[in-house]
Amino acid sequence: MADETARPIIIKKPIVMSHGGHHGGAWKVAYADFVTAMMAFFLLMWLLGATTEKQRKALADYFAPTIVEKKDDAAGSDGLLGGDAIIAKDKYPSRAGMTGERTIAIPKANTGGDKDSAEKTADRARFAQLQQLLRNRLSRDQALNRFAKSLRFTETTDGLRVDLVDDANFSMFLVGTNVLTPEASRLLPLVANAIAGLPNDIRVRGHTDASQFSAGGRNNWTLSSARADATRQSLMMDGIPSSRFLRIEGVADREPYNPSDPYDPVNRRISITLGWMSPSNSGRA
Repeated sequence: MADETARPIIIKKPIVMSHGGHHGGAWKVAYADFVTAMMAFFLLMWLLGATTEKQRKALADYFAPTIVEKKDDAAGSDGLLGGDAIIAKDKYPSRAGMTGERTIAIPKANTGGDKDSAEKTADRARFAQLQQLLRNRLSRDQALNRFAKSLRFTETTDGLRVDLVDDANFSMFLVGTNVLTPEASRLLPLVANAIAGLPNDIRVRGHTDASQFSAGGRNNWTLSSARADATRQSLMMDGIPSSRFLRIEGVADREPYNPSDPYDPVNRRISITLGWMSPSNSGRA
């Protein structure tokens, strides 16, 4: 018994270390997401630096969400979706048995808005004849035929715009002046003769390119205005009465014909716009 009491008693308590599970490749996924985000960020920065203000605005408009206003008093507003309907113009709620045939819209003209008035239809016919007349006269004049591509026609909300644009082989004015070149002095009388018999008001607008110009107190604003007025004077000398002119203005380089290249020669031009007729001036000669 003495030997047994002298023997030491050893109690072994194993300690189990707790280790977390293997973390796997989660960090790789997070790192890949971070790298992708950074690549997208730098790509965005590059695009912002490589585009013009107009292009950035177009991109912003493209990604902007469409705003739809709920019409509380429109037809269909008391339905399940509370939305709009084909009969919304009359603003009466839809109920069982109401088909709304009386409110189906009449198709509008393919040009948008209401159908053209008689005056506008007549204007379009006159404008078509004017374009054909000018093209025929240019084709018969060997000296001016090479400048036919400088004469361009565009229908706008204001009327028919006739642009006389510069290029590498043609210029309306001497450099930095409002003095017509010999070619322009032959081209403008041809235009004046073609529009003299039309009743439409006339707007003349001068344009320059983005090249900086400053001489004798002039800049692109005053130069474009002076060129527009020089064009008006030339047209008046060729038979256009002063009462036909509604507006003479210069806009410098603010309305480029070729927005992608503000220094393109085509941005230097004179725009002669024949306005749409209205009932108030349909009797003018």
